[in-house]
Amino acid sequence: MKYHLVTLGCQMNKSDSERIATVVEDLGYVVTDHEEEADLIGIVACSVRQAAIDRVYSKIHRWNQLKRDKNLLTFVTGCILPTDREKFLKLFDLCFQISELPELPAMIRQYGVPTPLSSGVAHDPAEDAARLEAEGFAEVEEDGHKAIAGRPVMMKQPETRIAGFWDIRPHYQSRSEAFIPIQNGCDKFCTFCAVPYTRGREISRPSADILAEVRRLVEQGYRSITLLGQNVNSYGRDKPNEEMRFAELLEEIGRYGDACGERFWLYFTSPHPRDMQDEVLEVIARYHCLAKQIHLPVQSGDNKLLIRMNRNHSVQDYRRIVAAIRNFLPTATLFTDIIVGFSGETDEQFENTVKLMEDVEFDMAFIARYSPRPGAASSRWEDDVSPDVKKARMHRLSEILRAHSVSHNARMLGDVYPVLVTGKGRKEGFMSGLTEGKINIRFASEDESLVGQIVDVEITRTGPFAVEGRLCE
Repeated sequence: MKYHLVTLGCQMNKSDSERIATVVEDLGYVVTDHEEEADLIGIVACSVRQAAIDRVYSKIHRWNQLKRDKNLLTFVTGCILPTDREKFLKLFDLCFQISELPELPAMIRQYGVPTPLSSGVAHDPAEDAARLEAEGFAEVEEDGHKAIAGRPVMMKQPETRIAGFWDIRPHYQSRSEAFIPIQNGCDKFCTFCAVPYTRGREISRPSADILAEVRRLVEQGYRSITLLGQNVNSYGRDKPNEEMRFAELLEEIGRYGDACGERFWLYFTSPHPRDMQDEVLEVIARYHCLAKQIHLPVQSGDNKLLIRMNRNHSVQDYRRIVAAIRNFLPTATLFTDIIVGFSGETDEQFENTVKLMEDVEFDMAFIARYSPRPGAASSRWEDDVSPDVKKARMHRLSEILRAHSVSHNARMLGDVYPVLVTGKGRKEGFMSGLTEGKINIRFASEDESLVGQIVDVEITRTGPFAVEGRLCE
């Protein structure tokens, strides 16, 4: 029996998918890239963007048509708003929160579907039902369609079930790059964001588990490791006097990196400017394994708009942090996130964002056109910036970013950089990789055994958003 998994949204969802794959494959299913071959199909949804939710509806429509000709079980999980969840209950066989993943085998059996490993094993349906009920699940029926649903998506009390999810060892999709979730949820409640309503409040993962996973990955040969969280630099604040602070967690990883004798880069995403302390930058500066690359979302360069977004930091605060990064980490690349066309954004406010872009000279910026999401506070406000204006603003910022990328990359010409080889390049006869600062690079080689290794490359050609080089002997 085969399974097919579709992942939408951010890197956190992709990391969650690696644990879903472990649970499903432990049941005996084998992955397939073809939906038509699958007996079990799941999707990790993202309510942050309407386009992602539209893809969910498109997918389930097709999958429900496949049920006319074969036995097929479908499930949905991930970041799901309550309004989307109510609709999904009528379309999917199983709908559950990602923290409830350990119960997926019982859910499948309760639904009456034998798994490859359970075909010859007797299971007591009453026992499975009692277990699910004890875990907070209920069987619901709407419009004649049966589904097993967990508790409401928005968590009003601390979620203790997430610990069982974190205990699942991921089925890593890469042999050189891995992602480690260190927290779940968010306490910031930015008005444009739905994450607190889909993942709940912030819960920090035990530091001992995080450090153990880092050590295991390094011993297995992983060379790029990223700590994941909605606001990683608030790690441990929900457990005062019980857990490390984020700077202390990085310090422990840095010490291990110096002592282990292996070469690897440790990244994290995403920090919040409100919680970014100089102490974190000082720790990064002390240890070679802590990558000199910072992704610090700003969202807007206008103070009034930042207040409207409930970001709880000012443009002046952000500039001070950038100055500290340049001081403590002079070689670091700086990435950011920006939203254009947020509700109420005036031409003058957008020009303030333009000025910030021109002054800071980001190495990379992920620029998004605002779209309201049900559940987020801003969804109650008028989306009063036209699509054409949003597109024009996005294009203007993209051109500024492109010019800065050309300038930054030109400075790399002739220098030698360590590069993590990630795979074959798009250009024939080339391999591709990333520098420590996550600058894309390609170099002439067809040696696929280099994938997963850190090699030295001399930069021979530069351009926007990428450079080219030759492999040093």
